[in-house]
Amino acid sequence: MKLLIVSDSHGLREELKQLKEKYENKVNAMIHCGDSELMANDEEISGYLVVRGNCDYDRQFPLDIKENIDGNKIFITHGHHYNVKMTLLNLSYKAKEVGADFVFFGHSHMLGAEMINGTLYLNPGSLLMPRGRKEKTYAIVEKNDHSITTKFFSDLHEELVDLRQTFTL
Repeated sequence: MKLLIVSDSHGLREELKQLKEKYENKVNAMIHCGDSELMANDEEISGYLVVRGNCDYDRQFPLDIKENIDGNKIFITHGHHYNVKMTLLNLSYKAKEVGADFVFFGHSHMLGAEMINGTLYLNPGSLLMPRGRKEKTYAIVEKNDHSITTKFFSDLHEELVDLRQTFTL
């Protein structure tokens, strides 16, 4: 399984279109964790699994998405309803409730990935206004039979190699 995860693009259009062109037929799913500030019928966001962030006004976007991709339970949210800027505890309760293998979220604009009790939690950072680092980022997650690898890329599609992590299953 291979996934593209983006978040907090705050009105960017060309960048989402470029990511779609680059990855559309190379990943199992393209995920946007909210604050796109686009409308559900905008061409640039079509093809993405999209949740509604605190800066999104189109009610067609759900607050959360539960998706099964290649036998993996994926939970997608923006994070503002789970207070992710302060703690992952509330989000971890929801992940356990839905039996998530992967949790993708945004809101804080701070990239990160960690494995907690067998569930991968990943925030891809922001394509517009990163916090904690200067690079504008997105993420690719790959899972095979033995491991999960998380990779972060700049908006110039260069991997931030020092951030790559591999989690053994």
